[in-house]
Amino acid sequence: MEGSATTAAPGHTGTGYQLPRYPFRRPPELGGEPGAGVVSDRDGRYPVIIVGGGLAGLAAACDCATRGIPAIVLDDDDTIGVRGASSRGICYAQRTLEILERFGVYERVRDKGVQWFVGRTLAGDDEVYSFDLATQPTHSRSRQPAFINIQQFYIEWYLVDRIMELGTVDLRWLSKVVGISRLPEGAELTVETPEGRYQVRGRYVLDATGVRSPLRDMLGLQTRAEVGVDRWCISDVRFRHQPKTERWTWIEAPFNEGRAVWQHLMADDVWRLDYQMDADCDPEAVSRPEVVADRLHAQFGEEVEYELVWVGPYGYRSHVMERFREGDVFFVGDCAHGMSPFGARGGNSGIQDADNLVWKLDWVMRGWAGPELLDTYDSERREGAEHNVCVTNRTARFLSPRTPAERMMRNAVVDLARRHPFGRSLVNTGRMSMASTYTRSELAEGPLRESSGIDARGAGLPLQNVALDGPGDLVTLVRGSGGRLVVVAADAATAASVDRVRMERLPIARFAAGAGLPRGWTPIAAAPGARCGLDESLGLQPGRVLVVRPDLHSAGCVVPAELPALLGCYCRAGAGEGKE
Repeated sequence: MEGSATTAAPGHTGTGYQLPRYPFRRPPELGGEPGAGVVSDRDGRYPVIIVGGGLAGLAAACDCATRGIPAIVLDDDDTIGVRGASSRGICYAQRTLEILERFGVYERVRDKGVQWFVGRTLAGDDEVYSFDLATQPTHSRSRQPAFINIQQFYIEWYLVDRIMELGTVDLRWLSKVVGISRLPEGAELTVETPEGRYQVRGRYVLDATGVRSPLRDMLGLQTRAEVGVDRWCISDVRFRHQPKTERWTWIEAPFNEGRAVWQHLMADDVWRLDYQMDADCDPEAVSRPEVVADRLHAQFGEEVEYELVWVGPYGYRSHVMERFREGDVFFVGDCAHGMSPFGARGGNSGIQDADNLVWKLDWVMRGWAGPELLDTYDSERREGAEHNVCVTNRTARFLSPRTPAERMMRNAVVDLARRHPFGRSLVNTGRMSMASTYTRSELAEGPLRESSGIDARGAGLPLQNVALDGPGDLVTLVRGSGGRLVVVAADAATAASVDRVRMERLPIARFAAGAGLPRGWTPIAAAPGARCGLDESLGLQPGRVLVVRPDLHSAGCVVPAELPALLGCYCRAGAGEGKE
């Protein structure tokens, strides 16, 4: 289960988790030295200010650091994670892992966490649904696995280490934002620290302060929230004898009074057990260690030997802001959208927010694109959030029917799945997180065809990190292209056709399949032994050119004659370097 939008109450710590602590450092505004060499411009503004050092905020900061964008992070705590809030999010999906690969922290996550592909769902003692993501084309072509389970604070820890290593982002701990004022360009923030208050200005401000965002309230922005009716209790446990490393869920667990249970293995041989509680339960009572012991004995037997690492209750809420952009202030992660934790869509979605936004900020600040490109952050990521909320709310209603009719339908589905294989796909204990497909943005396939007549096939689709001969994989190829769009021609003849098309100097990197390529084109091919070629893995079509965005989404597959028009939807004329 993953749920950065959940609300965890203070819990009972067993052996607990040991988190790092970071010192407060006096900033230049209070007479200190610039952190990481980050200084303001002539107008006293920083290019980017990120408020909130959680999962989405640190992902945005690490993305800024990898692109060389000077930024500061303001966080009111002095550590990662949330004190006393358990493992929190634990399931990190393939798209997130691909992003972490680009950031340079994936190997640490891979080595620390637990990879899994198989999930099983039971009703009582009967298996009513199962899946193996390793066999599905939506997950099987990437160099990253379908999921890795790891406690959220480890992801944040590794991001902090990477940010400090890269040195272009100033992390300011114990720095609480208590005021914000909009400026004609950017915003001014009032920051409270142990050594006094100060004001700081940013050209762009990213709000990553979570579901109860104070900045959102200061700006007078509304969000409509729906609070989940069911309650859960997390138990983080080490067992002497390990259960099988699979995702097991129970719709009706006989050892939990007929309510749902989740069972996952995380890092450090810690098992995450989520027990659904009665909606009217006393959160303090259900999270007492002796009550947890009764649950564990009921599930695993009286002789089970275990170590209780942490236990605590939580609930959740769902919401989506009407706009993810307010002038030069952008909302990422849980402050923009919250959802129930089913299907691992919360924290993964926040990291995808950062991945979508930061490259666009980079382009605008470099002068490669006009400010209108930033509007597509709202249209693309809000679509993704609304889809995720819809999907997770359906799961929540399946697990906690709110009406007699809903319960009757749930019972009928479970009964059907017990007796007939075709009924198993109706069982809904969480549709697992996947990369978003964008259809509403003006850069998506349908809108491009309607507004510009461009046949940009597949525009808005996510691409997997396929293995490539030479660069290693698509992430490495994109990362090595200096933040530019990657143009991939199907063959030498198509590349030559592109060269005959008149184009302004644009920020693109040119690659092509096949041999005998024109000058300026770099060869690209599927890795030896790959299960499929570039046509199937990337959607590359004969006689066409695929354009890959910096966030590993397709900008479309077009004929060479339409390439200038497609690139013009992203780039300013004359924005590139050299021939581009």
